[in-house]
Amino acid sequence: MNIDLYRRLSKVGFLKKSYVFKFLFVAFIGIHIPLIGLLFFILFGNITFSTTTILVFTLVMTLMATAFTLLVLRKLVVPIELASKTLHNYKTDRTLSQLPTNFNDEAGLLMQDIHELILDSENFINEKKDLIYLLSHDLKNFAGNPQALAKLILEADPPEEIREFAEMIHHSTSQQFKYLEKFLMLLKEQDEAIKSNLLPKRIEFQSVFLAVEDQVRQLMTIKNILLLTSIEVKEADLRIDKELLIRVMVNLIDNAIKFSFPDSEIQLRIYSKNKELYITVSDNGMGFDPAYSEQLFDKFTKMSKLGTSKEASTGIGLYLCKKIVEKNQGKLTAFSEGDNKGATFSIVFA
Repeated sequence: MNIDLYRRLSKVGFLKKSYVFKFLFVAFIGIHIPLIGLLFFILFGNITFSTTTILVFTLVMTLMATAFTLLVLRKLVVPIELASKTLHNYKTDRTLSQLPTNFNDEAGLLMQDIHELILDSENFINEKKDLIYLLSHDLKNFAGNPQALAKLILEADPPEEIREFAEMIHHSTSQQFKYLEKFLMLLKEQDEAIKSNLLPKRIEFQSVFLAVEDQVRQLMTIKNILLLTSIEVKEADLRIDKELLIRVMVNLIDNAIKFSFPDSEIQLRIYSKNKELYITVSDNGMGFDPAYSEQLFDKFTKMSKLGTSKEASTGIGLYLCKKIVEKNQGKLTAFSEGDNKGATFSIVFA
């Protein structure tokens, strides 16, 4: 956006520190253009003018002055629009834009504040992410030590009682590793969702399903769960990246596996209804109280519980899934008729 007019007016001494004065100055000039033009028309004209001629001339000058004033004022609003656009771009896709910071009026201070706020926010996000990765790395090392010790004990063929405790330690630390890996993966998904391009992309659902099936096959085999699919829409233009959609679907199916009973079924359905695309994941597992369906998506929700085989939960999986879907202009909801009556998670893209 061009801020040349704003920059020129900011060089005028009495206008330098006041955005309001810039507007008043332009309005003052615009108001007096018809009067000045009329004076010159009458004083320096060589003939006598009728009342109608003077009226028409005044009207024309007023219209021209109004158009000129509105045009100039429109250009004077550009710094505010630039600040708004920069903030919007950062909010939607974390795009960093350079705002001018060398002006001293209200608009200039606003641009300075927004520029500094964006930089501070970006630094905070990066520092938080680095800290989380560092803590996760250290926690993996801490968990690795007892796991290695437990493995050595098991290799030494200890008595049955000691073997039982060693296996418990080994299993517990393995669960911790899985927890940390999933935690880091979900953080990465959230970061990618923030940076994702919101332009529509053609998504082919058969390839999406194959990728999802490949990632959940092992977990389904362990609990002998069958994944039933109904792909009624071959492809669609969506704003979400294919990889992000795969990860969200994997997380939802992983959640369904966790809370499904062994030897049961999970249904994945992709269909269109009222010009909206639906992706649903349904199970016949533990379910939940329908009154608390929204709380399932809270960060570190109190609704988090162990799965049917005592699987642990991160407490942020559904929260990040919902954020990713909503970031890409979709909606994620949950429904259950109650405890042990199964659950259905639905993604809707308009």
